Amino acid sequence: MARYRGPKTKICRKFGEPILGNGKYLTKNSNPPGQHGAMKKRKTLGEYALQLKEKQKAKYTYGVLERQFRKTFEEASRKKGVTGENLIKLLEARLDNTVFRLGIAPSRPAARQLVAHKHIVVNGEVANIPSMQLKPGDSVGLKENTKTNAGITSHIRGKNQKFNWLDWNESEVRGTFVAYPERESVPENIKEQLIVELYSK
Repeated sequence: MARYRGPKTKICRKFGEPILGNGKYLTKNSNPPGQHGAMKKRKTLGEYALQLKEKQKAKYTYGVLERQFRKTFEEASRKKGVTGENLIKLLEARLDNTVFRLGIAPSRPAARQLVAHKHIVVNGEVANIPSMQLKPGDSVGLKENTKTNAGITSHIRGKNQKFNWLDWNESEVRGTFVAYPERESVPENIKEQLIVELYSK
């Protein structure tokens, strides 16, 4: 199962945002990575560099590598509507991201691990593919014998109220993917139009 395994703080410093963690180290050193850090004179980024940077940010944020990200973009471009918004909707509809949004796991990598280790059920069936695309009405929750695992249940914090495209049942430890989210409801700081422009070259 391919995923990014490198240093997370370095990536956060590169973008100046805590996209791979809580960002506690950004308060200590927010300089871009590199030998000379803030002393290095950096030229203003060109059009292509800005587009590439935005694509890389989206990939790291959602934990998707290049080939899978490209396939997701192609699927988004085939759907009706704005391609950039469709891309964000498809990324948000991934199973690992939904497990994270529901508060079952504290981070997307942790959610990915829960799915891969068969702790998550979708519509009552065990699902172990993190990239699985959910559809409106799909229910997501913990497997029955996992509900007694204190190491996993202790991290459950419940859904954030601002994620209005999800529904959470605390007593059943189960959530529902109600609908694809609108772009303004997704808090990630991603300029998806730059990604569309990059792939349209």
